[in-house]
Formats: sequence, C-alpha cells, structure tokens
Amino acid sequence: MGLTLAEKIISEHAGKTVHAGELVISKVDVTAVQDGTGPLTVQEFKKLGKDRLNNPERTILFIDHASPSPRKELSNTHMVLRDFHKEYGAVLSDVGAGVCHQRLVETFVNPGEILIGADSHTCTSGALGAFATGMGSTDIAVGMALGKTWLKVPATFKIIVNGKFREGICSKDLMLHLIGMIGADGATYKALEFTGETIDNMTMSERFTLANMAVEAGAKCGLFVADDKTKAFLEERGRGDKFRQILPDSDAVYERIIEINAEDVPHTVSCPHTVDNTRPAAELSDIKVNQVYVGTCTNGRIEDLRIVAKILKGNKVHKDVRMLICPASKDVYKQALKEGLIDIFVDSNASVLPPGCGPCVGVHAGILGDGEVCLATQNRNFQGRMGNTKGFIYLASPYVAAYTALRGYIAAK
Repeated sequence: MGLTLAEKIISEHAGKTVHAGELVISKVDVTAVQDGTGPLTVQEFKKLGKDRLNNPERTILFIDHASPSPRKELSNTHMVLRDFHKEYGAVLSDVGAGVCHQRLVETFVNPGEILIGADSHTCTSGALGAFATGMGSTDIAVGMALGKTWLKVPATFKIIVNGKFREGICSKDLMLHLIGMIGADGATYKALEFTGETIDNMTMSERFTLANMAVEAGAKCGLFVADDKTKAFLEERGRGDKFRQILPDSDAVYERIIEINAEDVPHTVSCPHTVDNTRPAAELSDIKVNQVYVGTCTNGRIEDLRIVAKILKGNKVHKDVRMLICPASKDVYKQALKEGLIDIFVDSNASVLPPGCGPCVGVHAGILGDGEVCLATQNRNFQGRMGNTKGFIYLASPYVAAYTALRGYIAAK
C-alpha cells in the first residue's frame, strides 16, 4: 500500500513506515512559539527540569501578535521570551521582524521537515513540502526539550485543481471556495494534499495562502510537493542546498478526493461569523464597510501588496473607509518600499502598519467599534476576532479588499 505525502514525511521522522491512524513518536526539526502562546510554553518547559534545549538554533521565539506592545501586561510577556532567548539560546524574532508563519517560510523551514508550532496557522510551511502543524503550548515545550513529539498520522484528502482562474481570482478565493464546500470542520485532523495543473502554476505566495488556511477546514496540515518553484524560492532565501523533493506514491490511499475546476471559482467572501459562511462577492454589494485590512500571514506578502497597489494607484480610499495595510515581514516591507508600493498606499490615504499580525488578533491596531464592519485578507472572522464581539468581519482576497476600499462597499471591480 502506497504512502501519501504526509505519511512519507512522518515515516522518515518516525524511523519506520507508518499509515493513517497510527500513533507515533516522531522527530521534530523546528519548534516555534509566539508572544501569545510562548510564555506558557516557557513555563511548561521549565517544569520539565531540563537545563538545555534539544536544538536551540531551530527553536524560534516570535514577538509578532502584539508588535509593538500596546500595554504593559503584554510588554511583560515579551520580556519572558527575551529572557528565555538569552538564557537558553533560542532564536528570537523580535518586534518588527514580522509574522511568525511568514518568517518561518522565509528563513527556518525546509522541504521534508517537521515543524510544530504553538499557533494554529503553523500549517503555512506545508507549502514548502514540510509537515507543519499547530499544537498546544505544553506539547511544544516537550518538543523543545526532547526534539520529539507524538501524533496520530492523519488521513489525507487529495485536492485536485485544474484549469485557469478568471481575471482577478486569487488563491484566497479558491481556499474560501473549498472551505465553503466542505465546511469549517469538513477536514478535521486530515492532511490536505494539493495537486493539479492549477497548483503547479501557482506562485509560492499563492501556495502559502492555501496551506495557511488548511486549518480553517479543520485540517492538521496542508501539503504541497516541492518543485522547481520551491527550489527557486529557497535559492532566493539562501537555502537552495536544503531543497529536496518527496513525492506521494502513485498507489497512495486517500480518504477523499476533491476535484475543482479553477474556472468555476468566483470572487469569494466569508461572511460573519464563520469562515465557511461563504458567498460570491457579487452578491454582497449592499454591505458597506468601515475598515479594510490587508496583511497577515495569509495575504501580507509582496505579491499581495502588488495586487492592492495596482488597483489603488492614482485613486483614493473611500472617505468613509479606514484602510490598513500591514506587510507580513520586514523583508516584505523593505521590498514594498523599494518598489514604491508604500508611496502608493500613503498617497491613496491608506495607513501602513509595522510588520506583524496587526489587527488580525484583536489586541491592538485597528480594533473595531460597536457595529462596525471590516473586510480583511486574514484567515478568521470569528466573533470578537478583531477585538470587539460587536464587530463584523468579512474575509476576502487582496483584489476584493482593494476594490472594496475604493467603493466603500464589498466589491470586486
């Protein structure tokens, strides 16, 4: 019986051939925490009585969710991570460096590796051909101490996408469309393995968006076969020697196969308060917005900012709309500056925030007022997600976000 991509990677790390449903002890290559989950991880690590990290060079501490800190309590939690970095030698990604998931793919994770992180969107790195998944703080503490973790090998859904997107359609539209099809719990604890000619033709940025949102369908991870585009991305980041390709077997067993025609995917929007509450953008022109947010680990990459800048150039954001733009990392910010994108944003009356999670997590920067509506390129629209349970969040692509900012209502043109 052949192996899926997830089974192949976990088998290598478990030291034996494993199949879906088995409980295994697996080696871990990279562990990561952020400033929301990290302090608890530090506390649990110290309870283990270990005087050293198993692999400090690949234990990464990110300060990104409240970056910079908006209040003293969060500043104190940041101090916990900085002190742990100094004491144990873990790598620190401090204020302004960017969102953990973008930083992980830029710098730390390679094909065929296993990454565990104390954040649900750790699955973003699956676009590099790595098994990347989120876990609780205690599990990450054990991984940091021992270089191992336990997990159940997930069954796999094979997502086959063929054809060409219509003009302006983004991979975000595809992912929202898929989640709308199968539901927010439709792939609970499954691996989503993306394949097909549409996937092959996607940029790495587009793939990162798909992998990032796998968890919004309940999935354990989202996986892609590493290919020439993966290799080129790694070479650009100085890690070309880390490229390797792992292929699923031709006779791999999939729990479910889902086929999608790219031409059928519309501009898709998730309506409050669940990600699977999807509708075509064309049906939502009666929804006026107060805020538009472009950024996050889902759509804060340079390719996303280019889409927005192209639409905003020479135009002004609607007078009733606050538009916030947040590059996902320092490198993205620097590239946007170099290309003149920041000038376009400022000239259009958008506000540019420092690299990080920004308004997405709802602890600072862009918290909604009572009854306000935000259209965002982030990955979640749960009630209260942006800091106010009386706010309303719609999710969409950077393309839809840009036109919405200009029109003052949800629009795709």
